[in-house]
Amino acid sequence: MSSLFIISAPSGCGKTSLVEALIKRNDNLCVSVSHTTRKPRLEEINGINYYFTSPNKFKNMINNDAFVEYAKVFDNYYGTAIESIKHQLKKGKSVILEIDWQGANQVKKKFPNAISIFILPPSKKDLEKRLQQRAQDDQSTIKKRMTKAKNEMLHYKSYEYLVINENFDIALSDLEIIICRPDKTSERFKLLNSEQSIKYKKLLKKLI
Repeated sequence: MSSLFIISAPSGCGKTSLVEALIKRNDNLCVSVSHTTRKPRLEEINGINYYFTSPNKFKNMINNDAFVEYAKVFDNYYGTAIESIKHQLKKGKSVILEIDWQGANQVKKKFPNAISIFILPPSKKDLEKRLQQRAQDDQSTIKKRMTKAKNEMLHYKSYEYLVINENFDIALSDLEIIICRPDKTSERFKLLNSEQSIKYKKLLKKLI
């Protein structure tokens, strides 16, 4: 049965790498390709990483209610087209949306059965280190991303599942259990699960 999944995380948490690895291991999964007004990075391909769209075209899509969610992030717009989600679900594929908490709230209004997962870093120091190692942003942008990350992490409580990406392979396995094997095993990752809340109580206090 196809389902819609929302995965959110601050920049640098490894969300995209985890999702890419998960897709490679599961043929019935796909990622919804978002539209954005930002310029593509060197390695990015239009239609695969994003649909790179002009600001005017993006605004026309907003006016035509074409997005299930959209937001302005660091002076650029990002949005997920409703039709692209419905098309994949009709094909019998489960769809993953990589979006922030604001987008998640918008999606939940139109797809209330969507399953939400939040990914957290093991520490603030580790998150900053990952942002530095990506070598995609200057120091000013990294500082902005760290400030934004703190605000984003405050919203983890509105998600159903929590995954900590301290070890990539373990985090990938945790995600796979939640998304591909939603049985009693996945219950331990639910935020309502007292064991999960207690396990990460100290970490969450340090992060937030």
